Amino acid sequence: MKSYSEIEASDLFDHITKPKVLLVDVRNDDEVARGIIPGAMHIQLSMLPVQYEKLMNANSVVFYCHSGVRSAHAADFAVNKGVKDVFNLVGGVIAWGKAGYILSKKK
Repeated sequence: MKSYSEIEASDLFDHITKPKVLLVDVRNDDEVARGIIPGAMHIQLSMLPVQYEKLMNANSVVFYCHSGVRSAHAADFAVNKGVKDVFNLVGGVIAWGKAGYILSKKK
């Protein structure tokens, strides 16, 4: 049984404007270099076990990756560490792009 929720790209677009919503890109550095969802924080999936404390003060955390598989693992990990209101972007940046939303350069 999943302990996190799934979110579609169109719902995420509306959700990320809410206060204390943290958007986390768990893709590898080379993938993020091609573009990131505006406002997202980059924590590579392999680094999540040593950086998850950064997520603890958010009201809501949304994970995404290329297609939604790695971010589902990240969401499950975060919930098991006590992070509340966790989401996984269904279809990842592929779905984000297909919905017509842009990626920006990582800052």
